[in-house]
Amino acid sequence: MQHLSTHLHRRSVLSIAGSDSGGGAGIQADLRTICAHGLHPLTAITALTAQNTRGVSAIHPCPVDVLAAQIASAFDDFDIAAVKIGMLANLAVIDCVAMALQHRPDIAVVLDPVMVATSGAALLEGAAIARLIERLFPLASVITPNLPEALLLGAPNVATAADLAPAAAFLRRLGARAVLLKGGHLDGSEAVDWLDADTTTLRLSHPRLSVEGHGTGCTLSSAIACGLALGLPLSKACEAATDYVHGALRQAYRPGQSTLAVLAHDWRQLPLSHTASG
Repeated sequence: MQHLSTHLHRRSVLSIAGSDSGGGAGIQADLRTICAHGLHPLTAITALTAQNTRGVSAIHPCPVDVLAAQIASAFDDFDIAAVKIGMLANLAVIDCVAMALQHRPDIAVVLDPVMVATSGAALLEGAAIARLIERLFPLASVITPNLPEALLLGAPNVATAADLAPAAAFLRRLGARAVLLKGGHLDGSEAVDWLDADTTTLRLSHPRLSVEGHGTGCTLSSAIACGLALGLPLSKACEAATDYVHGALRQAYRPGQSTLAVLAHDWRQLPLSHTASG
């Protein structure tokens, strides 16, 4: 029998997020993204959702003692290089995650402030937004809001790509160390994102694709966490992550009966002749 070499090692990325029973977003998208980057995926599930490409029909937050145990179990055994935070659902979950991470300043944390699903369903209690800013913004290496989330966080309205920079600067003043503001909701031939960090501002753009993708934000934040885990500086991690999401969108497919497409997280391994279905 052939045995694995004892020196084989992969660093881990921990995703603290909600489960998407439809497989396109949340923990499921994070797992696929982390594996695609050659890292070991760990999960701490904050909530169970019943959803598909048509919408979210039920949400059940995880008991905080069980969530805390999941996070503690991960840190107790694995070499965690980065943490991605997604859906948090409520105040108790936010406090639980903050307590688990507040004494781990050496680990990169990517916070995707998930508040509203693609379908429009609320994924974070309104009263929890202030606590999210207070407890988790200071712990995050970067936050990755989209435009609707930025508005809920109090940022000025973004009507054009030129408005991304002042909105990102506003979010940094709330206590975030860095902000990657996603401009995918804007009109135009390009999808533009804006990074505002301590010593760097960076405009990231890709040709807009005629596809409505599910799980793009989850995938992007996980890909950034992977880049940081692999030792990339933040600007390069964001650049590589946006390239990765663009590639996954180009190969997106429609497993359900709606027009919503799921990203092809394994697009780098697909044959060149592969095209999105539908």
